[in-house]
Amino acid sequence: MDKPVTLWWVRHGPTHAKTMVGWTDLPADLSDRAQLDRLRAYLPDAPVVCSDLLRARQTADAVAGGRPRLAALPDLREIHFGRWENRPWAEIDAEDPRRCRAFWETPGSVAAPGGESWDALCARVNGAVAALHGRHDDIIVVAHFGVILTQIQRARGIPAVDCFAQPIDNLSVTRLHFDGVRWRADTINHRP
Repeated sequence: MDKPVTLWWVRHGPTHAKTMVGWTDLPADLSDRAQLDRLRAYLPDAPVVCSDLLRARQTADAVAGGRPRLAALPDLREIHFGRWENRPWAEIDAEDPRRCRAFWETPGSVAAPGGESWDALCARVNGAVAALHGRHDDIIVVAHFGVILTQIQRARGIPAVDCFAQPIDNLSVTRLHFDGVRWRADTINHRP
C-alpha cells in the first residue's frame, strides 16, 4: 500500500432515529435537495462506493450523479451494537452502566453484548480501505459516523476516545489523503 490515494468520506443522510443505530437498516432522509446539490458539486469526478446498509446506498445514489459506482461493501457498515441495537441510550445505560461507560470511555476491546468492539470495527474498516487502495486516485466513500471516525483516528494517530468528540454531520465530507507513507486528514466534517 504505497500508492497515493484520497478518500472523500461522506456520512449518509440523516435517519432521525434517537436510538443506537448500527446495523439496523433504516432509510435516509434525503429531502434537502439543495444540500445534496452542493455536495454533488463539491465532490470530485471519482467512483462512489458505500456500505451495503440502505441509508448509505440511498445517499450514494443521491450524490453519484454520473460518477461510476463500485459494489457496496459490507465491511463499511457502522459498528454492530448487538443487543444495544436500536435501543435508546438511557435505557441501555440504566441496564448496564458499567459496560456503557467502558464502551465510550475506554474503547478498544469492550463491546456491546453480542456486538462489535471498537478494535474489531477498526480492523474491519481498515481491511475495506486496503481493498479499495490502488484502484483509483480519488474515491468517494459513503459510510457511517463510527466508520469515518476509525479513519480519522488512523490519520491523526490519536486514541479512539479523543476522536469520539469529533462531530461528523450527516452529508458532511471528510477528506483523508494517503501520500504513499502515511494518512493525513485534509478536511474533517465539511458541509458544502
